[in-house]
Amino acid sequence: MTDSTEPTGSTPTQSPRNFIQSLELDTRLLGMIGAFIVIAIGFSIATGGTFLTPRNIFNVTIQTVSVAIMATGMVFVIVTRNIDLSVGALLAISSAVIAMVQARWLPGYFGLEYGSVWIAPLAILSGLLVSTLIGAFNGWLIGYQMIPAFIVTLGGFLVWRYAGWYLTDGQTIAPLDSTFILLGGAEGTLGEFWSWVVGGLASIFAVWSVYNARKNRVSHGFPTKPMWAEYTIGGIFVVAIMGFVATLNAYDIPKGKLRRMFEARGEVMPDGFTQGHGLPISVLILIAVAVVMTVVARKTRLGRYIFATGGNPDAAELSGINTRLLTVKVFAIMGFLCGLSAIVAQARLQAHTTDIGTLDELRVIAAAVIGGTALAGGAGTIYGAILGALIMQSLTSGMGMVGVDSPLQNIVVGGVLVFAVWVDIVYRRKTGDV
Repeated sequence: MTDSTEPTGSTPTQSPRNFIQSLELDTRLLGMIGAFIVIAIGFSIATGGTFLTPRNIFNVTIQTVSVAIMATGMVFVIVTRNIDLSVGALLAISSAVIAMVQARWLPGYFGLEYGSVWIAPLAILSGLLVSTLIGAFNGWLIGYQMIPAFIVTLGGFLVWRYAGWYLTDGQTIAPLDSTFILLGGAEGTLGEFWSWVVGGLASIFAVWSVYNARKNRVSHGFPTKPMWAEYTIGGIFVVAIMGFVATLNAYDIPKGKLRRMFEARGEVMPDGFTQGHGLPISVLILIAVAVVMTVVARKTRLGRYIFATGGNPDAAELSGINTRLLTVKVFAIMGFLCGLSAIVAQARLQAHTTDIGTLDELRVIAAAVIGGTALAGGAGTIYGAILGALIMQSLTSGMGMVGVDSPLQNIVVGGVLVFAVWVDIVYRRKTGDV
């Protein structure tokens, strides 16, 4: 008898497993990490090691942030079986409003001088308000007027970008407020000491999350990983976080800029003094967005309603979920994140330009899909979308470094998007999710 030959409490499913199976890691996540490693190593070889230098990693990181922020919102949009083709246009009009408020309207109509403490907060609030209201309006058209999301956002793709163009008369708006520019990451960083502090706190939080997840599984009687597997996962998190911080700290601030910083404080820079950039403020904004969006997705009623509606809209409506209002909320969140991305992108460029956010629709949707968000709805992760954005930016940056023309770069990005959707379909067929 089979029962007599097995130890008490064991089952056939608990037979010896390999290392990866014991860690219980998402195979899709492992595939994305593997793809990123291959891309990084490939471009590093092609550029003679330049791609993986601290300087380039720093640049790729801050370039990824604006798309990654919008990609987290696109997860919710696609999960509910919708699409948003207007995210780049929303970024553009939000950027136009922010730039006009701080460079034209507040100084011209209210007499606030450049450098006033009120300029940056008021500009930021105005941009976020405009983009959120537009997003909610899109959701109202889709949810209550029953216009397909494709049509509403395709119209928005044209309307809002060129509304921003008329708002600025097609001009590049600069200079921007010096405090506002810090949010872009190129100028605003934490420095080495505070970066280590943030990295340490993040490592503690990661280890606590692993411990808390195990504790919850035990309390509910669910199977748990072996302790060595828990320690391994916690160790991987810590090494990844602290390694990332060490890399950014290794990118030294140019000596000329350091000298000007000392002179601004009325000091003389010591001979041989060096200082690393550390974590950009824009990365901290992305981390905050990722945490909040993950909590919303996993721990709140809104998140449960979003995934339930994406899984089966008819059943969700019959169960009492107001799917129309939910659509408004989802697109309002998407609009807010577009405004936040506009702040980061404009601050990094240190100007508003008429082409800001161009083709971000493609990049954001591609990031979400590459990150595992199913176009059929009902499935997607925030961390996956962020990793997808990092993969997309790494491809773009790497191709630029090896001299690939911009048109060919967009061809590659489009091909990667189609390939990612195909992989998603094949994966779901094999796992029985379709």
